[in-house]
Amino acid sequence: MDLIERQKPLDQLLQYRDEAARGEGRLVLLAGEAGLGKTALVGALVRVASEGGTRVLVGACDALSTPRPLGPLLDIAASTRGELARLLQQGAPADEIFAALLADLATGRAATLVVIEDAHWVDAATLDLLRFLARRLAAVRTILVVTYRDDEVGPRHPLRTVLGDLATSATVRRLALAPLSEAGVRVLSRGTAFDAATLHRRTRGNPFFVVEALAAGSTSLPESVRDAVLARASRLDDAARGTLEAAAVLGPRIDPARLAEIVEGPLDVDGCLGAGMLEADGASLAFRHELARDAILSVLSPAARRSLHVRALAVLRARSHRAEDLAMLAHHAEGAGDAAAVCEYARSAARHAASLRAHREAAAQYARARRFSDDLPVSEVAELLEAHAYECYLTDQGTEAIAALQTATALREQLGEPLRRGENLRWLSRISWFTGAFDPANRFAKEALAVLEPLGPSRELAAAYSNQSQLCMNQSESKAAIAWGRKALVLARRFDDPLIEAHACNNIGSALAGATKGTRGWDELEESLAISRRHKLEEHVARALTNLASYAIAARQLDRGARSLEEGLAYCADHGLDAWMFYMQGWRATMFLRMGRLDAAVEQAAATLGHPSLSAISKVGPLCILGLVRALRGDPEAWEPLDEALSIAGQTRELQRLAPVSVARAATAWLGGDDARAVEEALATLPMALARDDVWYAGELATWVRRAGGDAKAKVAAAEPYCLQLAGKWRRAASSWRARGCELDAAYAELDGGVEESLRQALAAFDRMGARAMTTRITRKLRELGVRAVPRGPRQSTRENPAGLTDRELGVLRELAAGLKNADIGRRLHISAKTVDHHISSILTKLAAKNRTEAVHKAAAIGIALPK
Repeated sequence: MDLIERQKPLDQLLQYRDEAARGEGRLVLLAGEAGLGKTALVGALVRVASEGGTRVLVGACDALSTPRPLGPLLDIAASTRGELARLLQQGAPADEIFAALLADLATGRAATLVVIEDAHWVDAATLDLLRFLARRLAAVRTILVVTYRDDEVGPRHPLRTVLGDLATSATVRRLALAPLSEAGVRVLSRGTAFDAATLHRRTRGNPFFVVEALAAGSTSLPESVRDAVLARASRLDDAARGTLEAAAVLGPRIDPARLAEIVEGPLDVDGCLGAGMLEADGASLAFRHELARDAILSVLSPAARRSLHVRALAVLRARSHRAEDLAMLAHHAEGAGDAAAVCEYARSAARHAASLRAHREAAAQYARARRFSDDLPVSEVAELLEAHAYECYLTDQGTEAIAALQTATALREQLGEPLRRGENLRWLSRISWFTGAFDPANRFAKEALAVLEPLGPSRELAAAYSNQSQLCMNQSESKAAIAWGRKALVLARRFDDPLIEAHACNNIGSALAGATKGTRGWDELEESLAISRRHKLEEHVARALTNLASYAIAARQLDRGARSLEEGLAYCADHGLDAWMFYMQGWRATMFLRMGRLDAAVEQAAATLGHPSLSAISKVGPLCILGLVRALRGDPEAWEPLDEALSIAGQTRELQRLAPVSVARAATAWLGGDDARAVEEALATLPMALARDDVWYAGELATWVRRAGGDAKAKVAAAEPYCLQLAGKWRRAASSWRARGCELDAAYAELDGGVEESLRQALAAFDRMGARAMTTRITRKLRELGVRAVPRGPRQSTRENPAGLTDRELGVLRELAAGLKNADIGRRLHISAKTVDHHISSILTKLAAKNRTEAVHKAAAIGIALPK
C-alpha cells in the first residue's frame, strides 16, 4: 500500500541520509502516537535507502515487561556479524560493545542507516548506547533513526531524560508524524461504503485505526481499535486463530520454528498472513502492529495463556543457552507460573543486565525473582534482597532499596551472620543519605560500627569507617572525616580492597579541600581517581571527578573545575551513571552563574530539575540558581524554588547545602527591597560558616549582610576577594574576581563601590547578563546620586531578538517547538502551568500568531533559532 501523506517526512529523512553520506552524521528522533505509521515510514526509508546503496541495520526494543538489555543491538549484530556479534555473545563490557559498533559504522565509504524502533520500551543499556552514539555521530557516515510513541514517554519515563540531554546536540533532528487529514482518510476509504468525514472523526486520522476499521467489514464503526482487530481475527478458522494466539504469547518478533513447536493443533501461518494479522519480517514473523498483538492477548483466557507459556518455556529451555535469551526465559517462566524457573532465570537475567549497565532492567528482574522466592532458602532470599537493593540504589529507587535492605538485614540477624548484617547497615546509611534521610543515615552508620567493630578487622569494617568519614566530610567536620578516612585506608590496604581505598582517599581529599579552602586535598582526590580508573570502578571514577570539579568551583578555580566537569559529564553519559551526572550538572549551573552566564545557568538548572529521578541532594543547587536568576530578572516567582531548596537543605544540616540557599534568599529579599529579611537570611548560616572556617561561604554571606545594611563590622575570616570587598577596596576586589573568571561576583564588587564610576560599571555588567531587577536598582541609585543620562531600556538580548521576546519566552517557545504540552513545559522549566499560559499568550501577541504552531513557524521565519 502506498504511503498516504508521508512523502514530506520521507523526503526529510532522505535529506538527513544524504547529509550523513557527506560525513555529517545524524540522530533522528521520530515521534508519534501508536498507529500513526512510524514503522511504515521507516520501512519506506529502508527500501529507498537500500536501493541507493545505503547499508541498513534494523533493531527494535522489546515489548516485554522487562526487555532484553541491548535488544536492538542484538538484532543489528545478526546483520553485522564479526566483532560486534562476538562481543555480544561473550557478554563483553558495554563500552567494548559500543566501541565495536562505532568502529563498524566508521568503516567503508558508503552511508549506513541504523534504525532502532519502539524506544518507548527501551532498556537502560540501549539508552546508554544512544547517549554514546549521539556524542560521536557527527564524524561518522551514519543516520540513526529512533522511533518512539511520544504520548507514552511521560516526564518520569527514562527516555525523557535522554531526550532532554540530547536537546542541544548538533547531530539531533526531530520529526513528529501528524494524523491523516480528512482527505487522506478519503483516499484510504475509497471504494468502501464508509463516510470519510465520519471515519476521520472517529479514528482521529490514525492510519492504523482507519485500516482496522475498514478491515472490520462493516459500515458500523467499531468502538475501539481492539474491537476492530478482534473483528478481523474472528474471520480466521480454528487453525489460524490458534496460530495467532501462540504468536501473541511468543512476543513482538516470532521465530516460525518456535511457533510451530508451541502451537497445539495444526499450524496455519499462511492464514494469518493472508488475513493481514501477521507479516513476514525477514526470517521472522511479526504482528502488523503491537496494538494488534495486545488485542489478541486481551481475550486469551488465563488457562490458555499459561499453557502457551509452559510450552514456550520448554521449547526455549531445550534450544537456548545464550545469555541474550535469559530475559525471554524469565518472561515465559513467569507466564507459566513456574516459581523455580523464574528464580533461576530472573536472577541470571539480572546479573547479565547489570554486566551491560542495564541496571533498571536488573532491578526489575530481581523484583520478579522476589515475587516467586517463597520456597528459596533464607540465605538465598537475603542475597536476592541485597542484590535487588544495590540495583535499585544505582537507579535512584531509594525507597525500594531501603525496604529490601531492611528485610535482608533482619534475615542476616536471623541467620546469625553479624558481618553481613553490619554490611547491610552500612549500605542503609549510604542509601538513606542519598534519599535525603540524614538522621537515619547517621543512625545506621553508628549501628554498623557497633556491630562490626567487636568482630575485629575486616573489609566490611573498613567500608563502615569510610562511610563514617563521608558523612563527617559532608557535614564539614573535616578533622573527624580525615581521621575516619585514614582508619579506613589502613584496613583497605591490609585487605587489598581498591574500592574502599578509592572511597577513603576521596573522603580525605574532599575533607582537606574543604578545610584548607581548596589549597590542599587535590593529590588525594587524584589518587582516588587513578585507583578507580585502574580497577574500572565506574561509580568511584564519577565520584572523584565530581569532587574534583565541585571543590574547584567552590574555591572559585573555575578553569580547573570546568575541565573536571566536562570529563566527568562525558564519562557518566557513556557509563550510564545518571545520579552522578545530574549532580555534576548542578555544579555546571553554579559555574555558569559565577561566570555571569545567567541564561546558561538557568537553562542547565531547569534541565537538571526536569530529570524524573533526581535525588534530594542534587536538587538544592539548581533550585537556588533558578530562584536567584528569577530574582535578578525581576520574576515574582523567585521564592517558590528557594522555599523548596530551604526545605531540603534544612534536613541535611550541611553547610554546603545551607549556605547557597541563604545566599540566594538574602539576594532575593534585598532585590525585593526587604533589607531586614536579607540580613536575617544571610545571618541564618553565617555562624555555621565561621565555625567551620569556610572562608568562601563566610565571605559571601558577610558581604550580603553588609550590602543589606547589617552589622558586618566584626572581623570575618574570608577569602581574599571578599576581604577586599568588606574593606571597601572594590576595584581590587573586582579585578581579583575577573582574574578568576567570576564575572557575577565582579559586578557585585563594583555595585558595593557605591560611587558613580563603580555603579556605571556594575550597571553595564548586569545589563549584559540580563539582570533587569539589578539594573533597575542601580539606575535608581545613580539617580539618587544626581547622575544624569543614565541608560535605560530592555536588556540587550531582548533588544536584539527580532520579536522582542524575553529569555523566558524564548525558552517556552523552544519547548513548544519540541511539541511539549503546558504541564510538561512547566515541569521542564520549573514554573507553574499558569505561568506557562501567561508566557504563551505574550508570545502569540508579540509574534501576531493565532496558535502555537503558527508561532513556531513565524519565529523560525524571522530567524529565531529553534530545535530541528
